[in-house]
Amino acid sequence: MFAVVVEENEDRSLVWREVETPTPGAGQVRIRIAASAVNRADLLQRKGRYPVPPGASPIMGLEASGVIDALGDGVSDWAVGDEVCVLLEGGGYAEQVVVDASMLLPVPEGLTPVEAAALPEVFYTAWLNIFIEGAAQPGETVVVHAAASGVGTAATQLCRLKGNPCIATASADKLARCLELGADHAIDRRAEDFFDQVRAVSGGADVILDPVGASYLDMNVRLLKTRGRIVLIGLLGGATAEVHLGRLLMKRGRLIGSVLRSRSRAEKEIITASIREHVWPYFATKELVPVIEAILPITDAQAAHERLAGNKTTGKLVLTVG
Repeated sequence: MFAVVVEENEDRSLVWREVETPTPGAGQVRIRIAASAVNRADLLQRKGRYPVPPGASPIMGLEASGVIDALGDGVSDWAVGDEVCVLLEGGGYAEQVVVDASMLLPVPEGLTPVEAAALPEVFYTAWLNIFIEGAAQPGETVVVHAAASGVGTAATQLCRLKGNPCIATASADKLARCLELGADHAIDRRAEDFFDQVRAVSGGADVILDPVGASYLDMNVRLLKTRGRIVLIGLLGGATAEVHLGRLLMKRGRLIGSVLRSRSRAEKEIITASIREHVWPYFATKELVPVIEAILPITDAQAAHERLAGNKTTGKLVLTVG
């Protein structure tokens, strides 16, 4: 099979070349990939700054969709020819990938496999961190930073679906899209009175989903309501910050760090079951939709990386295979 390989040169160039075809083991299936998608973790992995979990494929790609083309021993719930999509620990930038059958999700009714490739990473991340880690209850206010990102567009839709008022922060040119997806308010993150606007429209936040990190930490703590939760999922704004711990203490607030890729298989299986029950049915009814900025061939993976790094995208960049 062919896959995207990182060249060991100064630019860490991405090259489409032949590699060994994987074979499914017991409890696994092999998928002939229709599409994958680009995530910021891919940019870090390409630079050598996002270690691959033990036993995972070194090939980039944290999600994929396609058709099962081989079954390992003991797999009975799936058949060759089934259309599926899946969250991966790696291996999505390729023609085929092997994955545990317990992680599979069906391509939702009404969506193509290419559209379904835009779902796993962002909806897993949003559901896990707002509704499991953040324990958002109906009616609680959620602030979603970087709301026009892939995760942000998924989070905004889930808040609307689950009855949570959503305050979206993003660049000015992306605010209209955030409102279309269900945000109750959308605020320009570069505005001089950014913090004051957020506080004015929400009166504080019960849950804050934050991929930014250090540069937003103090503001996030000040925005929290009593017993509020900040769920930190990224460090785009730095990894080191000072914070007034007294505020966090008096509010009985919680700061929760959360990553997805390095969790155990058992944890991921639990999250997959929760996603299938509480999220997946709403794609068939169009209450949730994939948000795709562009669809490019897998051979343009490097251009897709550059596009994502430029912070001009809304939603996902999808890479088609074959």
